[in-house]
Amino acid sequence: MPQIVVLPHPTLCPQGSVFEAPKGMSVCDALLENDIEIEHACEKSCACTTCHVIVREGFDSLGEPAEKEEDLLDMAWGLEANSRLSCQALVDDQDLVIELPKYTINHAREEH
Repeated sequence: MPQIVVLPHPTLCPQGSVFEAPKGMSVCDALLENDIEIEHACEKSCACTTCHVIVREGFDSLGEPAEKEEDLLDMAWGLEANSRLSCQALVDDQDLVIELPKYTINHAREEH
């Protein structure tokens, strides 16, 4: 099974984390199953940007994002060329290194 390395994040994962995830599982579900409480305000329906992640390694293994995801990513805080919505990014054969952005755009829950 591919391994996911989550880089340290001050509130969601202060120590970082390393775990395995089955091929075909969304990165969001893998994070949630491993007690990393990433936001997913739209309940993983590709309607917001709160589950935005930056894929530092293994980006090309995730497949091409759909046009809807690309349009939403344009609104994500801290967008980078290797950004994805974790609810849409499916684990494939390669290991991944994931960075969780410092902020999300969620008007219901603003933390600074």
